Amino acid sequence: MKRFAVRAVLFDLDGTLLDTIADLAEGANRMLVELGRSPRPLAEIHSFVGKGIPNLVWRCMTENAHATDAEVEHAIAVFRRHYAAVNGQNATVYPGVPETLDAMRALDLRLACVTNKAQDFTLPLLEHMGLTGYFGAIVSGDTLPVKKPDPAVLHHACALLGVEASQALMIGDSANDALAARAAGMPVLLVTYGYSEGMPVDTIECDGLLSVATGALELIDAI
Repeated sequence: MKRFAVRAVLFDLDGTLLDTIADLAEGANRMLVELGRSPRPLAEIHSFVGKGIPNLVWRCMTENAHATDAEVEHAIAVFRRHYAAVNGQNATVYPGVPETLDAMRALDLRLACVTNKAQDFTLPLLEHMGLTGYFGAIVSGDTLPVKKPDPAVLHHACALLGVEASQALMIGDSANDALAARAAGMPVLLVTYGYSEGMPVDTIECDGLLSVATGALELIDAI
């Protein structure tokens, strides 16, 4: 597989660094129950994750059901309240992630976390899981007016790290990450264990697949 000469690595959060689906599903189902709707199976909610909270809530409310725009807006506020109560309670760091971050830091690579999760949940979660100190930049879903797959968020992260987009590598788990990286002009590796919105990850155009985070170390030449 091709090797990548880079100065920086940008990581997605949910489904790439952390397994957060249990908390997301708990928050979503607490929301649905409060609104008088039936809870949804974890596997179904798993396929809704990737484009941020508004999209997750919209799909929970409208997939095989009906909801007005006003109902969805209200549901977003309800979800945020419930998710704030459970954010990080059952989240786990994926195998190999701490070792990968330690090794990259030892190579003097600049690291960023670029997620579609809102900042109010991103920052407490990273802190709770002991990952904040690894990142020279954290770009959340509401840092800019746009989210992935818009490449602006990756360019913003690179600017904060002081590198060109062509000197960075994106590691994520979905088409959002792959499309953003392609548009930003950087290579992208996708993990096979994350949340790809129900799309088989091996059907997404990327520069390589990782079954464990440490696999990235074999493909990187720090410059």
